[in-house]
Amino acid sequence: MSGIYVYSDRLEIAAELIGFAKSGGQAAYALCFSQAEADQLASRGADKVIYLKGDSPLPENYGKALADYLKEQDAELLVVGATARGRDMAARVAGYLDCGMVSDVAALDYSNGQLNTERIIYGGAVVQSETISGFCVVTVAGGKFSPVSGQAEIKTVAVQADPRVTLVETAPITKEGVDLKQAASVVCVGLGLEKEADLKMARDLADVLNAELGCTRGISEERHWLPVEQYIGISGAVIKPQLYISMGVSGQIQHIFGVRDAQFIVAIDSNEKAPIFKFADYGIVGDMYEIIPLLTETLKA
Repeated sequence: MSGIYVYSDRLEIAAELIGFAKSGGQAAYALCFSQAEADQLASRGADKVIYLKGDSPLPENYGKALADYLKEQDAELLVVGATARGRDMAARVAGYLDCGMVSDVAALDYSNGQLNTERIIYGGAVVQSETISGFCVVTVAGGKFSPVSGQAEIKTVAVQADPRVTLVETAPITKEGVDLKQAASVVCVGLGLEKEADLKMARDLADVLNAELGCTRGISEERHWLPVEQYIGISGAVIKPQLYISMGVSGQIQHIFGVRDAQFIVAIDSNEKAPIFKFADYGIVGDMYEIIPLLTETLKA
């Protein structure tokens, strides 16, 4: 079955990747390694859900089996969600098939057997364009495409897992912050904030907007005022809210990368030459210590 095959260990990303494949008029085949995942994917709009069934609970043990299956099916493209597990799987498949691979793309287009991609490199200073012909593997972060819906048949394929990797122990990851990627509105604070106590001003605005609070890298990693989960930027959260309001954020390209897909950007900064104003839909030049309380009270009224 030629077409675009997609895989992610996160259901919401898998649904988005199916949406990408369908948007270009291609057949979309969703890959998974458990019956539970297959049942969930069945309503996500794929042409078919392929359940690769083996005797290992670890997806990474199926890299060789997946590579063999894709070759057998004459697949055109494998698109993988850029999670830790997804990147591992993508690299294994590309290695076994000795094919091209493009990692963590910002944009991609596939037509007539040719993949065109864009990647952000050098901390966001450069956009690299790449074109690959023939079968290849590409990894994509979540939030790039819109999911679709529709019922699909589940096809079970028996495969042999690689037994050399075993699960020894699991430990939970403790996260302190919020999931900014799911937020409809975000208020973001930058190094223009003078002291930690002033976060209350930002939280008050976020509360009245029913928004989540985010920050720049300096706030989380240098001043340690907020958890790293709330840091927005190229190596932090990449978000696409309906509304993004910045307070004292200069707007360096590394941060802009994380908010450029926001539908509406409002910037508040005392420096009229701050780079963020180039990307803002609305900009307010002034003292945020005067503007934010007034804005908050106005929105409460």
